[in-house]
Amino acid sequence: MTAPAPHENTGEGCLAAALRTAADCFYTVPGYPVTTLGEACGAVNTINEKVALEYALGDAVSGRRACVILKNVGLNACMDPLMNVAVQGLSAGAVIVVGDDTEVKGSQNAQDSRCIGRYAEVPLFSPEADDLTTVAEAAFQASEHFSRIAMVRVTPAVLATAAEGTPPARTDHKGTIADSSLTMRGRAEAAEMRQRAMVRWAQEQPVPALVYPPHQGRVPSCSTVSPPAGDPETMHSRGFARTFCRECPYIPLLEVMQEKNLHPVLDIGCGLLAKNPPWEVGITGYGLGSSPAVAATSTGVALIGDYALMHSGLSALADIREKGLPVLVVIVENGVLGMTGKQAAPDILPYINWASPVIVTAVDTDAIRAALVPEDRLKCVIIRGTCPDGEDHETVEC
Repeated sequence: MTAPAPHENTGEGCLAAALRTAADCFYTVPGYPVTTLGEACGAVNTINEKVALEYALGDAVSGRRACVILKNVGLNACMDPLMNVAVQGLSAGAVIVVGDDTEVKGSQNAQDSRCIGRYAEVPLFSPEADDLTTVAEAAFQASEHFSRIAMVRVTPAVLATAAEGTPPARTDHKGTIADSSLTMRGRAEAAEMRQRAMVRWAQEQPVPALVYPPHQGRVPSCSTVSPPAGDPETMHSRGFARTFCRECPYIPLLEVMQEKNLHPVLDIGCGLLAKNPPWEVGITGYGLGSSPAVAATSTGVALIGDYALMHSGLSALADIREKGLPVLVVIVENGVLGMTGKQAAPDILPYINWASPVIVTAVDTDAIRAALVPEDRLKCVIIRGTCPDGEDHETVEC
């Protein structure tokens, strides 16, 4: 479908043209003042802003530049994946265009999104009329150079101002996905090293429209982890990797995923251990409940726990079904929060019966093998098991 033409010779029209030149994929949740900007870019509407950003991150992991267009209050729903990207990294650029409703004409509160740049430690641009043709490409290049989201903050006044120009040619760069050998601390250390490089970049010469990092002055870090004296911590330098409990009932699931060469996007919880030796299955996701939407636009396979799904993954399943996206969502149902003390998790079945999930027991390797076959639709597979009492995660010497 052809995108509606934005107002000619306005900031909105200028920015829309620049974004269409710089990006491959667009997602949006309509809202003043960026509703028509999203339409002008042909953006796909999503059920909420978090899902929109997760789709964009799946694209970015797969090498496609992606843009999310949302209003100021919608940015609040994105904070978990937004904060995680700087640590986990990306391959292609991902940019959030956020419209601040400065006069509170169509919102319930007023927010200045420029403060998010420092909080999330991401490059943030706040363009004036003269910057609108170049800001999109600049933001995508910054995202790729520093392997994190970049943000472009606009206001109704900027979108309505008179502006015109031709966007610059697109020049793609390759970002960095966090090295699988790094520990979680090592990933945070590597992210902090990139943040310091980002500050040096901003202060060596003025970058048009860049608000964060500032061109001058001290830039304190929001991280609690300092850059290491040497290299970031790896499992090898630490001497061990964490892995599953000795009697974990889900070992057959990992064996089948290895056998089938599946590459799931992992969610927060015990499933994250699948990326460590000896299994080395999957890629790290971008926050609790993020794996279904990220997988829908990347590997096509998600591995998520029952609690993570209930926490913030159900809306993604609904949107995936609405759009008819093919993704295999493997749900580990152990009925507890395995990494925080085995608190009880809700029964998920009443909430996903509409997806007609396949249910198999964790010890039935043949049934798991038969179930883990991706189809041309949303397919949910529940793997039921019981965590052993009195066991803790094991370690593997590296």
